[in-house]
Amino acid sequence: MTEELEKDSARHNEKMAKKKAARDKIMAGKTIERGLLIVHTGKGKGKSTAAFGMVFRHVGHGMRSGVIQFVKGAWGTGERTVLEKFPDLVTIKAMGEGFTWETQDRDRDIAHAREGWEEAKRMIADPSYRLVMLDELNIVLRYDYLPLEEVLDVLKARPMDKHIIITGRNARDEVIELADLVTEMEMIKHPFRSGVKAQAGIEF
Repeated sequence: MTEELEKDSARHNEKMAKKKAARDKIMAGKTIERGLLIVHTGKGKGKSTAAFGMVFRHVGHGMRSGVIQFVKGAWGTGERTVLEKFPDLVTIKAMGEGFTWETQDRDRDIAHAREGWEEAKRMIADPSYRLVMLDELNIVLRYDYLPLEEVLDVLKARPMDKHIIITGRNARDEVIELADLVTEMEMIKHPFRSGVKAQAGIEF
């Protein structure tokens, strides 16, 4: 190794040592452990997929999760197929009949939303569930299928150790304000615009 390379390596090591010391100091002050309210929103793809990733993490840790799918109905997905192999750790309930433009029946959509929300409240109150995923709840709230204040009250009163993930476009400002972690998926390009249909393993 040349002298210059040795100097570069020494400078790099010194820089990384300082970064590690600063990071360790920051981490030492992070001592709180509690349930989080997490929101995945935005026009980009991957909101539900990312939420399901957290469900899979809970499975890996042997912790129980509940999933309520408000809109997608009985549409088969790869995530559901896999997670149904772990019935002791994951409960999945698809409560809708499909996207709102497919059902074209507001009263029926509201009834399904209420049914899903009642099941969600049971899961949130059940101490055996560590995580509850409310897939497309943002859509339900956007169309006023459920009273926003009722949903907010339940979220505010959730058990301190309960994680809740809410997905869907157009998250209400009040939900974002209440959340601990909010991620907005931004769409830059999407193959659908080029005539490519939804495909197994990618969209579902």
